[in-house]
Amino acid sequence: MDTLTPQERSERMSAVRSKGNRSTEWRLRSGLVRSGVSGWILAPLDVFGHPDFAFKQSQVAVFVDGCFWHGCPHCYRPPKSKKKFWSSKIVQNRRRDRRVNRELAKTGWQVLRIWECQLKKHPGKCIERIRKSLHPKSKPPHQSRKL
Repeated sequence: MDTLTPQERSERMSAVRSKGNRSTEWRLRSGLVRSGVSGWILAPLDVFGHPDFAFKQSQVAVFVDGCFWHGCPHCYRPPKSKKKFWSSKIVQNRRRDRRVNRELAKTGWQVLRIWECQLKKHPGKCIERIRKSLHPKSKPPHQSRKL
């Protein structure tokens, strides 16, 4: 049972920021800084889909998805009220995420999506995943044929 009135719940939900959220973007940002990972731009407006972090040189876009807003398969619990509204909202968010992933991939970007719960439980693993994407193992040199 919700302990807030519908008006209070509406005010609280509308106060949730889409950028600069302390539980997600700030947490990852501080982890990147502490780990010495550099070369990122915070919330660039010139990259399709507006990722939370972009490594333009490596063409890696990082999105930190809130478990509620993006429907985490492990954490998401649908609200008891306005079920149709929230179900539709989450479905739309997921569709948008897939479309953004496809469009970025078409233009050569690698997309990393990190769940809020992953970042809270295993921040080091999330940072390492980003680090690996920035420095993929180099391929062996092309073998030229001798004629």
